[in-house]
Amino acid sequence: MPKSNVKKMLFILSKATIENVYAAFIMANGARMEGIEAEIFFTFFGLEAIQKKKLEHLHVATVGNPAMHMPTMLGGLPGMEALATKMMKKEMEKLDMPPIGEFLEILSDSGCKLWACKLAVEMFHLEEKDLIDDLDGILTIGDFYSRATEDNTQMLFV
Repeated sequence: MPKSNVKKMLFILSKATIENVYAAFIMANGARMEGIEAEIFFTFFGLEAIQKKKLEHLHVATVGNPAMHMPTMLGGLPGMEALATKMMKKEMEKLDMPPIGEFLEILSDSGCKLWACKLAVEMFHLEEKDLIDDLDGILTIGDFYSRATEDNTQMLFV
């Protein structure tokens, strides 16, 4: 199999639904496994994935999610989001997918850089102590973009 020309992957995570978080984490982990540098920039509601108090309480989006294959009204019924979340977590456990906190540690240990968005941190009145210990820092979007200067760098918005 030919080697990828991609040298670095930069992910921007803006929503902390389980499906978005795991998509970004799996792709970043896959990049690291292939020897590709990986970084994740957590912005707006994506910050919930790195907040100590929230990261293990993320949910599946049932309203307005066409992949749920259910009417929006049904997805909004009380308990539907909790049920869908429980079902997805159960399926992920069968595949030995680590919980979000553990996955963040795995990513950090693999060399994946984890960044919080400065604007979003300020907007949500967060402090560094509210965020995971494995965080590499708080950057402006300009600082994050400046990390994409090498050839063969790809950026993906999740």
